[in-house]
Amino acid sequence: MNTYLIIKWLHILSSVLLVGTGFGSAFYMFFANRSGSLAAQAVVTRLVVRADWWFTTPAGIVQPISGFYLMYLTGWGLSWDTPWILASLILYLIAGLCWLPVVWLQIRMADMAELALQQGQALPQKYFRYARRWELLGYPAFIAMLGIYYLMVNKPVLWG
Repeated sequence: MNTYLIIKWLHILSSVLLVGTGFGSAFYMFFANRSGSLAAQAVVTRLVVRADWWFTTPAGIVQPISGFYLMYLTGWGLSWDTPWILASLILYLIAGLCWLPVVWLQIRMADMAELALQQGQALPQKYFRYARRWELLGYPAFIAMLGIYYLMVNKPVLWG
């Protein structure tokens, strides 16, 4: 197997981990937050934070590194003037700018849920405000990642 195929495989695998973990985490946290079960919320928020550290963060780092290396290997160099690449990078930046506060919110929510569970109290209203913000930031991030998949696969001529 040559270097290009190995890097391409890593790029595809990391994209699947990035989007798959993000969507799976969002699915479980969305429904745990609507379950009314404090125990479920405490477990799911804790595991979502772990999934972000174990899978999403490494995949999010591998994505641009492998993408830039693939550009190099194919002779495109850093093609800032290639429309689909530029659009992909802008969408990746948008997703990342949404994801960073999401991570902070998830950590705080996990802490609040664990504390409420230990103390036998209800979740504070702040938890639900954070959950709403978390959800609202997730939609544009997920849509941006779907756009990147489209661009990576189709490499359309967008302008120019």
